[in-house]
Amino acid sequence: MATRINPRFSEELKKYGAINMNACYNCGTCTAVCSLSTTDDSFPREMVRLSVLGLEDDIKTSLKPWECYYCGECTTNCPQTANPGELMMSLRRWLTAKYDWTGLSGLLYKSMSLTLFAMLLVFAGVLYFANSVNFNLEQMLHTGHIFEMVAIGTIMFVIFVPNLLRMWNFTVLKAGVKAPFKTYVTALSDLFVHMFTQKRSKDCDEDDSFRWLEHFILVLSYLSLLFTTVFLNWFGTGSILIIIFGYIVSFLIFVVTVDFVSSRMKKKKSLNKFSQPSDWFFVIWLLLMGITAFMVRLFIDLNILESNKWMYILHLTVLAQWALIIVPFGKWTHFLYRSFAMYFSKVKSMALE
Repeated sequence: MATRINPRFSEELKKYGAINMNACYNCGTCTAVCSLSTTDDSFPREMVRLSVLGLEDDIKTSLKPWECYYCGECTTNCPQTANPGELMMSLRRWLTAKYDWTGLSGLLYKSMSLTLFAMLLVFAGVLYFANSVNFNLEQMLHTGHIFEMVAIGTIMFVIFVPNLLRMWNFTVLKAGVKAPFKTYVTALSDLFVHMFTQKRSKDCDEDDSFRWLEHFILVLSYLSLLFTTVFLNWFGTGSILIIIFGYIVSFLIFVVTVDFVSSRMKKKKSLNKFSQPSDWFFVIWLLLMGITAFMVRLFIDLNILESNKWMYILHLTVLAQWALIIVPFGKWTHFLYRSFAMYFSKVKSMALE
């Protein structure tokens, strides 16, 4: 089969945040400084060349963009300021759009105005719902809890499962890898290790273990808050242990995300110099999730939520925007695709062995 080249690919990638990638003259400095580069894997040089040449199919079958956690060394040391690290980030956004069967990820990544419109639409929906129940707090809390459970199940089976199957098709099947079912089962440990520990981040940025620790705490805190609010009904429980646990994890989310927002504002590191709208929405809405959840539970414990219903409406708005826009179509998906990329990479290596 002939290789298809898209001469306009570089222009397409610019819509996803790629900066000055055509300045690359293939010197190999990025590969020399990258901690992930080996004699078999060229990070990120190979992806730079494929992008410049417009070899879309080769990029879609590759897992390398997901294996990079953007330590920033390649961008810092690039003599042509071609920003290879930002290119890898842009490729992850582009791949997210390609995996997404709805096409909404690509539209939202490329259009700030459309993203803002979607956010406002969700806000209007929350206000309409609150008004339809006459701002009855008990009804809002009950429906909000049901919404969380329904949203998780719907997004998982309607959005993520088909998208992960598309990812598997691109990166494993179309790559010509034939792995027996036993291989997929054996490699499952890699999926859970990378999903819950973000181990690759530590391997990618060996000189900054604090960054890995922050990611690790954030992942565990976010998943814990999700479990506490959805399955343990944090806002409705009377268990002191569950209540305290919810306070702790929401506070940890607040602390870590404040540091993330601060880093993006200061722009001292390479990975923070070219933040895209999706990056800002992710960290700010995660911060708002932690703050509003904490405040709602605090207002419940102080017995003042009834007279301050706006706090729950604010939390429900943030939650709905997070669940309906950022999680299925925004940067949150990187967490999922990265984990499965490590899993598929393990499957491919085991199959080749």
